Amino acid sequence: MRAATYPDHPILIVDDEDHFLLSVELSLSTEGINNIETCNDSRKVARLLKSSEYSMVLLDINMPHITGIELLHNIVGEYPEIPVVIISAVKEVEKAVECMKIGAFDYILKPVDVNRLVTTCRRGLDLTTIKYENRKLKEYLLSDQLQYPEAFEHIITRSESMRAIFKYIEAIAKTPLPVLITGETGVGKELIALAIHTISGRQGELVPVNVAGVDDTLFSDTLFGHKKGAFSGAEADRKGFIEQAEQGTLFLDEIGDLSLESQVKLLRLLQDGKYYPLGSDMAKLSDARIIVATHRDIEQMKSTNNFRQDLYYRLRAHHIKLPPLRERKEDIPLLVNHFLKKAADTLHKKMPTPPKELYTFLANHTFPGNIRELEGLIFDAVSRHQSGVLSLNVFREKISLQDTISNHVINEDQGVELMTFPENLPTLQEAEFILIAEALKRANGNQRIAAEILGISRTALNNRLKRLS
Repeated sequence: MRAATYPDHPILIVDDEDHFLLSVELSLSTEGINNIETCNDSRKVARLLKSSEYSMVLLDINMPHITGIELLHNIVGEYPEIPVVIISAVKEVEKAVECMKIGAFDYILKPVDVNRLVTTCRRGLDLTTIKYENRKLKEYLLSDQLQYPEAFEHIITRSESMRAIFKYIEAIAKTPLPVLITGETGVGKELIALAIHTISGRQGELVPVNVAGVDDTLFSDTLFGHKKGAFSGAEADRKGFIEQAEQGTLFLDEIGDLSLESQVKLLRLLQDGKYYPLGSDMAKLSDARIIVATHRDIEQMKSTNNFRQDLYYRLRAHHIKLPPLRERKEDIPLLVNHFLKKAADTLHKKMPTPPKELYTFLANHTFPGNIRELEGLIFDAVSRHQSGVLSLNVFREKISLQDTISNHVINEDQGVELMTFPENLPTLQEAEFILIAEALKRANGNQRIAAEILGISRTALNNRLKRLS
């Protein structure tokens, strides 16, 4: 398979020595930076910059006709978004300081150290990418229209918070930097990864891998593959998922469960863009986009040294935090209807009519399992449904609203308070009135559901309402 072009826009290398241009081009191409354009005449640079878009410029200082310093002034003034790296045999601190003051991104001495050159180019390309993303994000936020609405058709929502996430995805999808997706179990992290991959336009596949419970050896074999004879039972070469995701996207789910040993290997892959199959001393280049997801508090894990800080900051070049279902309750009716149809089609049944109280009933559940839990509830109800209106009792059997309320109750071990009291305590009658009013508000006036929220019978609620009226 032909290696993908990286970066999207070429790096322009300007030097009057052809052998040096060839040497730098080969050095960068070997490291996966293969979209390169060279120029041996400094007089042509202005025309090239006007006619094409470049990710970065590498400039020699001492050239005939127009010097590198003159070109640096022009590029920084007219194309401030393009990082410029000066490459020179002039070992003068004053000259380096002058170039940096003008606006050079970095200053590298000849003979060029290849590792320093590659690292500098990658940093410069990352800067170009971030500037591009900021510009695109600003454009998307100012616009109310999604550019790729079809990429989000599989995500059922009308939530404004989700729409803001869609706009962010459109801004960052085409960049090569990693994406970290966080959120509780069942919020749809893999669907977000699919949307990112779809909009990215990458020619390869989206390859999902769940790394939970995978030890270091299995992780290396799964991701990087192995050579024949690498270990007992390795009877043939095997491609890893990294290679399968070539020119595509590798989605690593449950990244918070990755061992520290495996975290080191993933960090090297992200830093160098290369990996070693088990049993091989020949590195392979990878251009797969890395997307990771976790339901764990990875930032807290970082602070307790259960997750490497350097890997954490690499992965969260872009961070998408998905809200739980309880924070987007306006989506519950849409999701219920979607899953009712899906369940009916799957089970070859007629789609049942939901009871009118169902949406209010579900809106008062905290959904610790989020959308996946809701889907399970709907499928269970439809599978047991016979005819007519769907039974609300089926959902009551699965959900105890009193247990839902107790999820907010203070766990003595955690020391969390259930309620915050004002300095002047309300009377019992006032507190009772406040609780009943809040329950009725959450139940949209449905007394039966309000009674369940309060943990009393409907008759008891009616008696209290009469007494308080």
